[in-house]
Formats: sequence, structure tokens, C-alpha cells
Amino acid sequence: MSPSPTTGSGPSGSSTPGSSAAVASQRVADHLRAAILSGELRPGARIMQEQVAAQLGASRLPVREALRILAAEGLTVVKSNSGAWVSRMDMAECEGVYKIRERLEPLALAESIPQLTAGQIAELETIARQIELTTDVDRFLALDGRLHLLTYSGCRVTQITAMVDRFWNTTQHYRRAFARLAGDSGWELIHAEHRLIIDAIKRADIVDAERFLTGHIRRTRLELAQHPELFTEEDHDSDHTADAAGPAD
Repeated sequence: MSPSPTTGSGPSGSSTPGSSAAVASQRVADHLRAAILSGELRPGARIMQEQVAAQLGASRLPVREALRILAAEGLTVVKSNSGAWVSRMDMAECEGVYKIRERLEPLALAESIPQLTAGQIAELETIARQIELTTDVDRFLALDGRLHLLTYSGCRVTQITAMVDRFWNTTQHYRRAFARLAGDSGWELIHAEHRLIIDAIKRADIVDAERFLTGHIRRTRLELAQHPELFTEEDHDSDHTADAAGPAD
């Protein structure tokens, strides 16, 4: 959740024009983003703007602006005079994004490794151990995201990190599906791949780190390709969507 709205002041002490509206829009965007990434709002779910506004105590204007913010992030689709929906991918689109990730994220990692501190590497090992101790999918997703994004945190090329963030968000639903599909052997393989990536980072071996990460991402893509049913779900309706869009704590 973004911070509570604050009042900016101009030279005369009056509120800065547009500041309250911008904060309100960001607050709504943060709420909806969290609902989408947590799975409360699933791909294809319709977002009822009037209900979101009522539930969050906002007017429709910041809700519309929030939806535009999320559309720019690839999380929503907004159609004039029609409505807004959570973005969804078909199998070909998801495969294409994963192929981009297989090339983009190793580049982010290669740029990052020389900048990572000993403290950050120690944190990676701690997170990896926490991942190995959980079988809860939502906790796994949260920890897995922390681990991988921390490995990229030394990358100073903002264009790369912006694309990484976007693709992580737009594939969150499918990573959740992948985690649920993984049996015991699948979880063990995930843990082993994490350990290999972290070991390469500790050795500052960029070639190995890129290679292990590429295989890690590719394996998810190939596993998802075996489950076309994940891309044809049609279980969303307006009533369900309205409930899911309620305030989250």
C-alpha cells in the first residue's frame, strides 16, 4: 500500500495542484496491483470501476487513472466505453514472454553480479533456505520473487530492470500455476537450481550464473507448455470480481 495522502504546499501554502489526485490514483493502483499479483483478481477478471471506487472510498477519476497506470505495466486491459479487465495471456503470448525472460534476465544478472555486496549474497542464501522450508505456494512466490529480484538489484541499466519488473508481474499468475503443478521432485529441482545460481554469484562466475538462470526460466516455460488448460480458464464473472476487488489487509 502506498503512503497515506499528504498535502503539498505551493509558495502561498496552498495545496499543490493535482497532488492529492495523484496520491489517490497511486493508492488505488497499489491496491489493485496487490490483488492481481496475489491471485485475488485472476487473468480475465473484470474490474468494476464503480465498486472499486466505493470500496476504497475514492471517486471514479483516480480509479480510471489507476487502471491506466496498471495498463502501462501490462497488468490490465482498458477499453473505451467497455470496461477494464485483468490482462491474460494465451499460450503463445506466455511462451514469447518467457523466451524474452530467458535472454533478458541473464543479462540483468550479468550486469548485477559485480555490484552485489557480501551482505546481499548472504541474504540470498538466507532466502534460499527459507524457500526450501516452505511448501506454501504464496509464501514460495513471495520469497522466490525476493530472491531473484535481489540477484538483479546490482544492475544499473534502468531499461533492463524496468522490463524485468514488468515481465515478472505479467507472468505472476503462471508462475503460481507452475508452483502448484510441481511435485516433490519439482520442488527439489527448483531448490537445486537456486543453489547453483547463488553458488555462481558467490564465485563471481557470470558465465555459469547466466547458464543456470537461463535453464531455470526455460524449464518453467516448457512445463507450462504441457498444460494448455491454464490458458483457457473461463471462470470469471462480475460478482466474483467485485468481491475479489475488496480491500485487502
